[in-house]
Amino acid sequence: MKSLGRISQLSLAFGLTFSLAVPVLADDIIIGGALSLTGVQAPLDEAGLKGAEVAVKYLNEQGGVLGKQLKLINIDGKSDPVVVGNNAINAINQGAKLIIAPCDFDFGGPASREAQNADLVGISTCASDPLYSSWSLGDKQFTLAMWNTTMGATAAEFAYKERNWKTAYVVTDQFIAYTKSLSKYFTQHFKDIGGEVLLEDSYTQGAQDFSAQLARLQALPNKPDVIFISSYMPDLGTIIRAIREVGITTPIIGGDSYDDPSLFDALGERFGNDVYFVGHTWMGPEAHPDMPKFIDLYKAQFGSEPDTSFVATGWDTVMMMAKAIEVAGSTDGAAVAKALEETEFDLLTGKLSYSNAELGHQPNKSAAIIAVNAGKPSFLGWRRVESQPNP
Repeated sequence: MKSLGRISQLSLAFGLTFSLAVPVLADDIIIGGALSLTGVQAPLDEAGLKGAEVAVKYLNEQGGVLGKQLKLINIDGKSDPVVVGNNAINAINQGAKLIIAPCDFDFGGPASREAQNADLVGISTCASDPLYSSWSLGDKQFTLAMWNTTMGATAAEFAYKERNWKTAYVVTDQFIAYTKSLSKYFTQHFKDIGGEVLLEDSYTQGAQDFSAQLARLQALPNKPDVIFISSYMPDLGTIIRAIREVGITTPIIGGDSYDDPSLFDALGERFGNDVYFVGHTWMGPEAHPDMPKFIDLYKAQFGSEPDTSFVATGWDTVMMMAKAIEVAGSTDGAAVAKALEETEFDLLTGKLSYSNAELGHQPNKSAAIIAVNAGKPSFLGWRRVESQPNP
């Protein structure tokens, strides 16, 4: 992996360094965004935008990048793929040199496609479907998140190898690519390592009625050791409450969409027990020694502590962009993409490196395991999967 040379530098926390040798120029480095502040994606994207804003402020106070100040222009994507794509074009027309894309392939893909069309690097803060790759979006496109191959395999190995849960009931929300592929890779890996899936069921976001699925679950001749649910809020809360309300106490596990304070509120002390999910990080020093400093910066800017790790994905996206620009020595799309491919990043969301474009820009990353009991999340630690399905 490439590392920064020992040139005249300003040392920053979080493993980043920025050169003082480059003359200060009048123009800013503009980062464009189409993160959604309204609609179903807002709980993920709004948090990511706040983290990105903290990073931009912090970097500018330290002198910027390559002697230039950063400017973040985000235009609400409204959880609408067409709007997201148009807003990315708008940001590019305003001079954006890099694009931050929303947190899912369905919603973020249009922004990255427009970045690719303009020969710019685009990075999604947390899209995890393997469709978010250079294969489908182009050789300058990346995602900060682990792919669902990793997320699903991590959940499967935690269930089967750590908790000895040998049988599973799987529910897949047919909402978006993320929810469908996460179940796919969990199921595949769970079976590959010896687990048995008793029933694969489906759900449709917005139905707010889990009675038919609940009847099938209760009718199973053998009760599952674990229930895997791939869904989004608000329906995710409805599903888990429906299961718990009939007295089913079977452990429940899922992916990063569970990292939503509205879920913890919906479940509360009564229903929020024995729930686990694979996430991006934990907002405490147990996850990363620099986390307390980030939290202090966040509190100073917004007046409260962050309530989801998705804020860290926004911070990490900007910090990674900044380091790649420094390594590349410019904002040229090809040079920044090459720097992203060749640099290992020590982030709040774990160490991250990428495969090359021919291999999809697959993220090589650890995953955090979070437990929820009495409606409160707690950190169980980092995990690296022993193996994972092919995308």
